[in-house]
Amino acid sequence: MSDTTMHDAGSKSVSRRRFIAGTSSVLGAMALFGHATSAQAKAVSTAAPVSSGTHVPVLVIGTGYGGSVAALRLAQAGVDVHMIEMGMAWDTPGPDGKIFANTTQPDNRSYWLRTKTKQPLSNFLGFPIDKAVSRYTGILDAEEFGGITVYQGRGVGGGSLVNGGMAVTPKRENFGAILPSVNADEMYNIYYPRANAGLGVNTIDPAWFETAECYQYARVGRKQAQRSGFPFVFVPTVYDWDYMKQEAAGTVPRSALDGEILYGNNYGKKSLAKTYIAQIKATGKVTISPLHKVTSVAPAAGGGYTVVIDQIDTNGDTTATKSVTADKVFFAAGSVGTSKLLVTLKATGALPRLNDEIGKGWGDNGNVMCGRANHLWDQTGRVQASIPTGGIDNWANGGAFAEVAPLPTGIETYASFYLTITKNPNRAEFSWNAATSKVDLSWQTSWKQPSIDAAKTIFDKINKAEGTIYRTDLFGTYKIWGDHLTYHPLGGAVLNKATDNYGRLHGYSGLYVIDGSLIPGNTSVNPFVTITALAERNIEEIIAADL
Repeated sequence: MSDTTMHDAGSKSVSRRRFIAGTSSVLGAMALFGHATSAQAKAVSTAAPVSSGTHVPVLVIGTGYGGSVAALRLAQAGVDVHMIEMGMAWDTPGPDGKIFANTTQPDNRSYWLRTKTKQPLSNFLGFPIDKAVSRYTGILDAEEFGGITVYQGRGVGGGSLVNGGMAVTPKRENFGAILPSVNADEMYNIYYPRANAGLGVNTIDPAWFETAECYQYARVGRKQAQRSGFPFVFVPTVYDWDYMKQEAAGTVPRSALDGEILYGNNYGKKSLAKTYIAQIKATGKVTISPLHKVTSVAPAAGGGYTVVIDQIDTNGDTTATKSVTADKVFFAAGSVGTSKLLVTLKATGALPRLNDEIGKGWGDNGNVMCGRANHLWDQTGRVQASIPTGGIDNWANGGAFAEVAPLPTGIETYASFYLTITKNPNRAEFSWNAATSKVDLSWQTSWKQPSIDAAKTIFDKINKAEGTIYRTDLFGTYKIWGDHLTYHPLGGAVLNKATDNYGRLHGYSGLYVIDGSLIPGNTSVNPFVTITALAERNIEEIIAADL
């Protein structure tokens, strides 16, 4: 059924006048998102970057979950490590005194080398809300391929800087479909607990949840899910709940309660910078070079690998090209970054012995978004914590797990918003395009239909029970589904196919993959705990056997 058909079906369509009346005014909506500000943040680390001609025992490409795990455990084993990060360090406040920009007031810090924001929720009450910004090496990359936009974090800490902090371990019964070659007993007895401890995962105080104004939206979501027969589950997060309670009490600067999520969180969220990377820095064995981009990895004449690296400025322009020799290289640039680099290196002859599995098995974790327009008596709250803490679990019966997500707009919207993770079987492939000298992705927007169908197993039923409708104004004009994006890219260098069962790349000794590209497309929940746990498993074996 098309979006338009669904919108017009039966008596549940509503007039524009009634719709606007039920969701505050147009003027309020425009004020809500403000204007892009012109603050020019300076957030570049003062640490000396890597020098050309340097020899390092281990070079890690990327500072996200997998790369941070690898660097920490290698350093603790006594190995000197150098980490290369394309984004900035994000350790210096901007003119407003904060490191990260607010969600409702994007500025140059918000986006990676764009001149206009590309927010996942692109419209409100029928009006586009994207704004002009200055080109800058900002924190959120909205990377566009032919059929999908992939959101990725840019900076030291990778995706941990921009995600919603939902730290979910998959149900044991689903694990065999996620990583079939991995011993589930080891993961659930050793590596998931290790990852959760390292990430600082904790759970909300359920008694506080029941009364907190900022989670009214989640309580409405729970009530409606349960009335339709769906289980509502609390999910762990990496937010500091004591800090959030103080935010609610007004005794500390607001962070989650000020809507901070898309472009970083200034205070309460435990990103990698506060967990694994803080421990990395304490070892004294690891150096991190921000604003550096690896362009080539090839066997060196004397052994090891020659790594070519471009240093860039905050406009994205190359200011220096360096050559480093590394005994071992870990690819940890994220599913997209690692896959694109490996595909390029294989196609252009730098690493021709990589096998034909490189670039394959990529998926979007079944991501699809939607909103529902509630009745006027079901207010979701003017103040909404930006950290989701609950979900609707219909994985067993409909292949869908839906985050009850915030709309931290600062006004009452009478809306419920969801990011759903679904059992979508479609897999895409990265491939080298010789005509453009770029890497393409074969994903097609139509491949989102299984995700939409799975999401409808939840929300069609809730709408029927509640007498409500889908919102049609959040992703365009009369468009129900946010089927154009993913926050959870996975695959492209799949474990036990492109690599051995511990991430060693076939064809080359001393080259490893240790990030989300190892996972074939879906984790059934938010993926970063699984990425972290798999990295903990793999690096333990690599240190024992290879170092």
